[in-house]
Amino acid sequence: MNSRHLPSFDEVKKAAGEVIVAIKDVDFSYAPGERQILSGLNMEFRRGQVVAVMGGSGCGKTTILRLIGGQYSAQSGQVLFEGHDIGKMNSDELMVARRRMGMLFQFGALFTDLSVFENVAFPLREHTNLSEELLRSLVLMKLNAVGLRGARDLMPSQISGGMARRVALARAIALDPPLIMYDEPFAGLDPISLGITARLIRDLNNALGATSLLVTHDVEETFEIADYVYFIANGRIGAKGTPEELSRSRDPFVRQFLDAAPDGPVPFHYPGLGLAEDFGVRA
Repeated sequence: MNSRHLPSFDEVKKAAGEVIVAIKDVDFSYAPGERQILSGLNMEFRRGQVVAVMGGSGCGKTTILRLIGGQYSAQSGQVLFEGHDIGKMNSDELMVARRRMGMLFQFGALFTDLSVFENVAFPLREHTNLSEELLRSLVLMKLNAVGLRGARDLMPSQISGGMARRVALARAIALDPPLIMYDEPFAGLDPISLGITARLIRDLNNALGATSLLVTHDVEETFEIADYVYFIANGRIGAKGTPEELSRSRDPFVRQFLDAAPDGPVPFHYPGLGLAEDFGVRA
């Protein structure tokens, strides 16, 4: 074997910390003049890491995934994937970039009329010219990685919600993407399925040497597997750090989120008129 094809220790070490996605000074709103969803956002996602993006509902977490995937375009700033500006890509370039991104949609989003096997095979059939023999081996390997090789001939209607999420995870990693994005991967799962899914995310990320980006509300499981966490508040980074650093934080916003407090920097009441004014009570 030609040794030139084998990376050196220093190359492997350098690649492990490589920035896969960089979000630089990004502003985003759905239309000119509408409420700013993201403002001056700066984030980095490095190879080999599991990075969580957390925050209240409607704070812009899923919007970040769509900016990275090119479904949305920032009004200003840059979204860089492997050093290339997503916002400046044409449709062909964007398609190539998306082949290097895996996506686990909320609740799995399996094709209901395809078997478990064919759901995982779908991206391989769409984006490669593999022989049926090799494709079959790859699909079974992915299903084996999530513990569902024996369910390959079942239909989505015949498996549980937790199993469906694992099939969707096998499909997301079918092309061995360097970036895997998860939109609320723990939503609706029972405690056993939740723990299995969390551990799979961590283990598969390690095995693939990939970068995993989790949009989630689940603090306990996320803090068990994440290397780094961003909290989004009012369209900006409200806090960031390792799970250990954030667990020790006394920042009011972080504490409200981690302690599930009903009121704090994120108010319980939506802004509106005062009670007296709203109910027509005169002073």
